[in-house]
Amino acid sequence: MKVIYMSDSVYVVHDLVKQYPGQEQPANKDINLAIEQGEIFGILGSNGAGKTTLVRQMVNLQRSTSGQITLYGRDIRQHPYLIAQYVGYMPQDSEALNNMSVSEALYFTAHLRGMSRSDARRERDDLLKLWQVEELRDKYSPRLSGGQKRILRLAVATAACPPILILDEPTNDLDPQKRKLVWDVLRHLNSAYGTTIIFITHDAIEAEKIVQRVGIMRQGSFVAMGPLAELKREVGEKMRLELFFPAESPPPLPAHLQYNELAPGRWLVLLERHEAGAVIDALPLHTIDDFHLYSATLEDIYLHYVTKHPATTNATR
Repeated sequence: MKVIYMSDSVYVVHDLVKQYPGQEQPANKDINLAIEQGEIFGILGSNGAGKTTLVRQMVNLQRSTSGQITLYGRDIRQHPYLIAQYVGYMPQDSEALNNMSVSEALYFTAHLRGMSRSDARRERDDLLKLWQVEELRDKYSPRLSGGQKRILRLAVATAACPPILILDEPTNDLDPQKRKLVWDVLRHLNSAYGTTIIFITHDAIEAEKIVQRVGIMRQGSFVAMGPLAELKREVGEKMRLELFFPAESPPPLPAHLQYNELAPGRWLVLLERHEAGAVIDALPLHTIDDFHLYSATLEDIYLHYVTKHPATTNATR
């Protein structure tokens, strides 16, 4: 698929390759990607798929073996200041915050991004309230829980409202209430300020709450990319059937159906819409604890592409 270079593209990644010394397979290979201004783009993939390597290259923390990355039309290798100027990056870990309190981390980040001292203080207070961490303002990062550290890294990334956010697993370690807070804040930043958001996750169910366009990675390459509705059409008119049963007594299925075991005693089966009724009628319901039937989700699309399709080079749109 050919890359389309759009006039309103924020990032363009062209033929990107990252080969680590001593490894036979590249971490990334032949990646082509364009991100539009104001879009929310999700990168999905299992551990080792190459997601973090890709975004580290996009923020100039990892040098590419070959290929090019441009930000607003300029090569980030030749213009490294562009990242600090336009991008708020949230890594998986950040030891740089260890010697600062929550309040100090937010204040100094806002100030370093160009805010005056008084504006940076106001921004710090606004962020403490927005991210619901006012009670943590005087705590130092090493004394925070895993979830609190993740919220701090998110708050730091959003300080001074950079036009682009790149977030690596923003909801890991968070309880359901805090995960909802994260998606609510990100939606607000996108709708109110037109913030471009690029985020990594391996949780397709979480991603579906916010994503506008998605790229699915496998073995260092994108195996699918596009708007969610378009990818759903490619999977077809399928229904999602989840079966819950005693782990030691799996139910029989028609021979042509395959299942993904989500957990012991829990199967996921993708059905053609027209056969859903017949399959349910044929199930021995007295041996099943429960079943759910609904339209295909992003998780189903993800499982379809990473388990059924070999890795191939894909580009945008």
